[in-house]
Amino acid sequence: MSQFLVTVKISKDVCLFQDADATNCILYLQERTVTIRRQTVGGFGLSIKGGAEHNIPVVISKISKEQKAELSGLLFIGDGILQVQVLRNAGEEVTLTVSFLKKTPAFLKLPLCEDCTCVPSDQSSGTSSPLCDSGLHLNYHPNNTDTLSCSSWPTSPGLRWEKRWVDLRLIPLLHSRLSQYIPGSDICRKNAFQVIAVDGVCSGVIQFPNAEDCLDWLQAIATNISALTKHNVKKINRNFPVNQQIIYMGWVEEKEQDCVQDRTYTPKFLALRGSSLFKFSAPPVTTWDWTRAERSFTVYEIMCKILKDSDFLDQRKHCFSLQTECGEDMFFSVELDCELLVWEKAFQMATFLEVERMQCKTYACIMESHLMGLTIDFSMGFVCFDAATKAVLWRYKFSQLKGSSDDGKSKIKFLFQNQETKLIEAKELEFSNLFAVLHCIHSFFAAKVACLDPLFVGSQGAAAASVASAPVVPQVSCTAAPGKIKYSA
Repeated sequence: MSQFLVTVKISKDVCLFQDADATNCILYLQERTVTIRRQTVGGFGLSIKGGAEHNIPVVISKISKEQKAELSGLLFIGDGILQVQVLRNAGEEVTLTVSFLKKTPAFLKLPLCEDCTCVPSDQSSGTSSPLCDSGLHLNYHPNNTDTLSCSSWPTSPGLRWEKRWVDLRLIPLLHSRLSQYIPGSDICRKNAFQVIAVDGVCSGVIQFPNAEDCLDWLQAIATNISALTKHNVKKINRNFPVNQQIIYMGWVEEKEQDCVQDRTYTPKFLALRGSSLFKFSAPPVTTWDWTRAERSFTVYEIMCKILKDSDFLDQRKHCFSLQTECGEDMFFSVELDCELLVWEKAFQMATFLEVERMQCKTYACIMESHLMGLTIDFSMGFVCFDAATKAVLWRYKFSQLKGSSDDGKSKIKFLFQNQETKLIEAKELEFSNLFAVLHCIHSFFAAKVACLDPLFVGSQGAAAASVASAPVVPQVSCTAAPGKIKYSA
């Protein structure tokens, strides 16, 4: 694995990795043929020194900013001009054969003559040189050793060989993901991470000198990814009705139940939309993609738990678990604590909005060998009725539920307090979908509690007014200095 220094640049929608050492580009040391055309202002954009009368080769001594020579990307200060071919009359277009001369940059600091800057001239003739009249007919060969040589570089700042930044990877940030872990494992790299594009293109491992710089860059890139996701969600939501709006979209790592070839974690893309949680292997792009999710769950029939340090299954941090309506446990992790907070708030919001929308949910059950129905009503509480006659057998408010227990299979025992006698009354019901009922009851209770929190109610009102915009990772200013980062391809 090779390592070298890179510069990382982030913008609103891309992350650019550039080679920080121009000497890594072998192209600069090879012979190059470059065709350039004279500009009306600035000419060819280069100056030269040397010539036959000085017994030294013609060398590029200056390259003007934003002119043709620089924009070609193939001409540099210190290049020796081996051959010149005029392609158009009056030298409007030329082809230069050049090679960087390792032993001759010292020429540039000798007081041979003034720079011959290539500027446009209205009096130019067809026989005049497109660069300058001196030195173009020099019989010079790069292997000629009868030239001045110097092992040191010019001391004049204006004559130094300028570095060129070489683009290594350009990673679009929309739906990209970050990873501090060795792929498929719970082993976290020290002060390093990768950026992986939605199409699988990877930045390589970016190594930072300390944990603080690494965290700064992680948070800065995560902020831009989240902002792009939020903008994308707003556009997608225009195509969905109010009750099918997207609340959350983002990457997670799922812990595999049956590990294959020691791969314990796999990247998944979660989306909260309307009443459902979707799990994808890749972000949904079209409407058809939403029908091809790996799995989908009803938000109020699943249980989400944020894991504490003592609950971690391995070395992965920032983890949460989901228990499905079938009782299956799934474990996920994210990269940053702020991402975990965003997920938690989004799940709470999605559950609350769905409970508030539907107001009640009824499940079939059996009590004392009779088919019944239990309705969980946001306003009234628990209502049990006969499935055949629809006659109400009993009802209790949420506040009257003092406890409950289940056998983990089908039966739930509710302990309600009679408002008049203050005695505890036990009601045992049997369900075919035990975990869905338990999670639904939990969702209704959570929504009830949330209604008592003015801050939560205010946030939900704002979310509803903006058609449930996706949460954003808190803005974090990036203080990490560019460069000085080890990069592994």
